[in-house]
Amino acid sequence: MHALLEANQGAAPSYGADRWSADALEALRNVFETDLEVWMTSSGTAANALGLSCLCPSTSLILCHDEAHIERDERGAPEFFTGGGRLSLLSGAHGRIGADVLQARLRLNRPEFVHETPAAVLSISNLTECGTLYRPHEVRALADLAHDAGLRVHLDGARFANALVSADCSPADLTWRAGVDVMSFGAGKNGAMGCEAILLFGEARSLKGDLLTRAKRSGHMPPKMRFFSGQMLAYLRDGLWLDLARHANASAQALSQALLGFPDAELAHPVDGNEVFVRLPQDAADRLSAAGARFYPWPDGAFRFVCSWATRPDEIEAVRVIASALRAGR
Repeated sequence: MHALLEANQGAAPSYGADRWSADALEALRNVFETDLEVWMTSSGTAANALGLSCLCPSTSLILCHDEAHIERDERGAPEFFTGGGRLSLLSGAHGRIGADVLQARLRLNRPEFVHETPAAVLSISNLTECGTLYRPHEVRALADLAHDAGLRVHLDGARFANALVSADCSPADLTWRAGVDVMSFGAGKNGAMGCEAILLFGEARSLKGDLLTRAKRSGHMPPKMRFFSGQMLAYLRDGLWLDLARHANASAQALSQALLGFPDAELAHPVDGNEVFVRLPQDAADRLSAAGARFYPWPDGAFRFVCSWATRPDEIEAVRVIASALRAGR
């Protein structure tokens, strides 16, 4: 809020030509230790779809996990923004694409065969939609396979901060050093009011002009970019984004233990970040709902709980109390 008030003082150039946007670009370059390019948007869906549209022609495919956010939760936005590019779905335990699965799919990719739609992009999510982590060597293994087959690599980093503190490595090691070309760098799910960044690494920096054209045409070129950039500066300053993610991750670990206190409860996926996927008896889910808890039924039969920078210890303690009461038959 203070950053937005500061950015609201006086006049400033439009469309990212302001000093806040210049400072945010420099801050991101420092964090990622490279000469990247950036464009800010207001939502993760816009960031993913715009970034992918620069990588995937309308006549090609995007390879992604069958539980990826771009498949499950973006209402066809990648197809819409690419003008016809399609998603091709891959499998893998706990939301992670298996290297053997990707390798087998790439063997079938024949760009020279006119009757087949060729793959142009590999998109991975970190954290995944199952709340699990790709470590740097796992990202590298997938990126190497993709690059060897002539594909570019996109990273959906809506929960990148949570992945990063879990992996305990540098932002560079988990992205461009591991082979990522373009990423969506999320801040909204980790405390920002509304700010996501599309980051272009290495040779993909040459796509900046195309990205700006697509952003303008699709209505994602905000004239007062300084309000996005001001948020990003506050987010990165003094490692705030990492502190927020650590709190969310630690809260998820505590919540997972509280939820496992319910009779017959079991985790559906490892808790690598700020999300907990747990299978609960229906009476346990009903007790939690009646007490005011809000959680999401997942397609695989589990329930999805999400912790944040604002999760309080008393909220987790309330879950423990309900679990204890149910075990005691009360």
